[in-house]
Amino acid sequence: MTIEEPLGRRERKKAATRQAIADAALELFLARGFDAVSIKDIADEADVSTTTIFKHFPSKEALLFDREDDFARQLAAAVRERPEGVGLLDAIRRHALAAWVPVALDPQLDELTALVDQTPALRNYWEGLWSRHARALTAVVAEDLGRPADDLASATLSRFVVQIPILVKGREDARQAVSEVFEILARGWDV
Repeated sequence: MTIEEPLGRRERKKAATRQAIADAALELFLARGFDAVSIKDIADEADVSTTTIFKHFPSKEALLFDREDDFARQLAAAVRERPEGVGLLDAIRRHALAAWVPVALDPQLDELTALVDQTPALRNYWEGLWSRHARALTAVVAEDLGRPADDLASATLSRFVVQIPILVKGREDARQAVSEVFEILARGWDV
């Protein structure tokens, strides 16, 4: 498992600024709607310049999905850094239960989902993001299994895995729903 070095003061300040910008954007987007909020509005709310925003985020849409790099990195680490003797699917299941169930229980999830659903630019960005996550996971899984990068089985598994947060959204017991999805993935379609 990778041990992360503690961040220095400069890195902590950058991370705090990035988080302040993302928090300001989220607050404004939820209050006014995505299209009604400008980059200048976000800069003013976060007390930074518009240039600073673009040093941290490549686009306005990226402000809402500020943790997606972490999502992809953690998913890859769940496969690559799993303990000896833990199978690929079980490692991904453990990660999903630890990292995604809390997201499914987030009280703001319905508001965020509605915002994305009602905003074409956000919906398109989000769909592209999930496609990139699926491709990245496909590469990691295929590498782990010693298969070609475009392996169909790895791509199929990856596509379903990245859709798990969507599949369990709104379920009464998110933890149980995640477990059920992985049971289906482990044994196949058994009706």
